[in-house]
Amino acid sequence: MSPPAVEVVDLVKRYGPTTAVDRLSFTAPAGTVTALLGPNGAGKTSTIEICEGFRGADSGSVRVLGLDPRRAGNALKPRVGAMTQAAGIPTGARTGEWLRLMASFHARPVSPDLLLDRLGLAAAQRTPFRRLSGGQQQRLSLACAVVGRPELLFLDEPTAGLDPQARMATWDLVGELRSAGVSIVLTTHYMEEAERLADRVVIIDHGRTVADGSTADLTADRQELRFGADAGLDTEGLLTALPAASSIDVLHTGADGRCLYAIATGAPGGLGPEFVATVTTWFAANGVLPADLRVQRRTLEDVFLELTGRDLRES
Repeated sequence: MSPPAVEVVDLVKRYGPTTAVDRLSFTAPAGTVTALLGPNGAGKTSTIEICEGFRGADSGSVRVLGLDPRRAGNALKPRVGAMTQAAGIPTGARTGEWLRLMASFHARPVSPDLLLDRLGLAAAQRTPFRRLSGGQQQRLSLACAVVGRPELLFLDEPTAGLDPQARMATWDLVGELRSAGVSIVLTTHYMEEAERLADRVVIIDHGRTVADGSTADLTADRQELRFGADAGLDTEGLLTALPAASSIDVLHTGADGRCLYAIATGAPGGLGPEFVATVTTWFAANGVLPADLRVQRRTLEDVFLELTGRDLRES
């Protein structure tokens, strides 16, 4: 069995009186995609920067490809690629020239022309970085991260600001890298992206791990019956018609006043045909016409919000 690509044990990082990372532990298995998720201020960026060797930890240990990233930085540089939000590319650097310069630093680089074409940058080869669109700058940063054929790749919000076509192209490239054996650790605020790409999901909040496992593991414990209806639905009346172990939540209220409701139950038989028939019978008796009635498992976004809350964060 291969050792983990990244191993974090009891990691602590403080900035003055603020503890950004609070005894955080997780592993990123080799050859897989691990998504590190959390609200703003949860400690994701500090954790990734420590793993990349840009910051030191106050306590705990971090191993990247079996090495200490602070002490073995020179040994890790040829083996690790990193795409950050702040690309660090000179504003006057031309797209093609910069990527070829990055390729020249590696023994077996991916063809820059291939990457430029693959990421839709071929027509912008002579364009200075400052004149690229935000999405083009993001794609060039990704190209620079993968051009050296890294064993481990850190991706920080890899599709932020990308249009749907560019996002799909990025997802396809990440999938191919994973199939080629590259270990990938990514942060993202797109739950769909994490569900699509990640073999393992680590959710952190206030610097601590609050969930760790595959998407299937994290979402498999409960099914819900979801439907749309007007606000002010008589949920108490509906609950009286259902088994005692049932609950109803309002997941979302739209600008039009319509709400998305979710019914869950711990009753024997779960959300089987009889349960659904009971709900629809109550609808008919009370003149409720539901929209998009469906039984589904919780999504990763549902789990994320349950664990980290729905309130906006200031940072």
